Amino acid sequence: MNRSRTVWLIAGLAALSTLAAACGSSGTTPPPASKGNITVGGFNFPESSILAELYGQALSHDGYTVSYKLLLGTREVVAPAMKTGQIDLYPGYAASDLEYWDQSKGLATGDVAATVAQLNTYLAPSHLTALTPSAAVDQNAFAMTKTNIAKYSVSKLSDLAAIGGQLVLGAGPECPTRPYCLPGLMTTYGIHFKDFKPLDTDGPATRAAFKSDAIQVGLVFSSDGDLNVNNLVVLQDDKHLEAADNIVPIIGLGAATDEVKKVLNNVDAKLTTADLVTMNSQVAIQHQDPDAVAKAYLEQHSYFS
Repeated sequence: MNRSRTVWLIAGLAALSTLAAACGSSGTTPPPASKGNITVGGFNFPESSILAELYGQALSHDGYTVSYKLLLGTREVVAPAMKTGQIDLYPGYAASDLEYWDQSKGLATGDVAATVAQLNTYLAPSHLTALTPSAAVDQNAFAMTKTNIAKYSVSKLSDLAAIGGQLVLGAGPECPTRPYCLPGLMTTYGIHFKDFKPLDTDGPATRAAFKSDAIQVGLVFSSDGDLNVNNLVVLQDDKHLEAADNIVPIIGLGAATDEVKKVLNNVDAKLTTADLVTMNSQVAIQHQDPDAVAKAYLEQHSYFS
């Protein structure tokens, strides 16, 4: 803030300086100048709002002036907003963003580093970049109840190859024709299930089938907020069947200073899928606000210390 003023008398200036020194503890200290303005956008679902708040609040704490445009819509709305500079940053998903930016060429794989590298080749012409991806991931996954995890002594998808004939898989009706669903489980993992039960895609029918043990394996999303309350455990995709939809900040090059990148990468370095599940549960089930959930997470993980 510019606080220059005309001083008429040197003696008056000296007196004012003495007074300021004597009374400084009771005066109002002006806020530090902002390091810059950053607008954070988000998709129209709660997890995106949580992630946008995590990035935005971390940047705000570091001295940036942050504004938000949350719940903008789908990627077909958010991506053009980035191109036109209406937003500077949004929390992306590596594989899904590559699928959008490469116009569905099918280049995404289970290798997150390779997927993000490909994504950056398609972001570059629009003067955008994807930063270091988080270990946190929101993607198709296969889960079992804790009871069946213990019963069959499994933790990863490859464990199912030997016992698939005892298990029923439940998923959306399209699963038998999707390469990342039943065909992929067969070809990548060699799993041959006893039966397939067509249900909704990660919806109430799937949850009911888990509860009644009508299915032993079901398609879910890896960061669902209700996994814990339904006693569901995601099986590790140890052969990387699913495309890597790791959380990754996507930012305009004009806003991507070294300091901004450091702040965002620091958030991503600590974020886990389990954290996402917990925060999604707090918003979806406990009805907390995304900004409050993000603030509590950042405080608990010493971002504000």
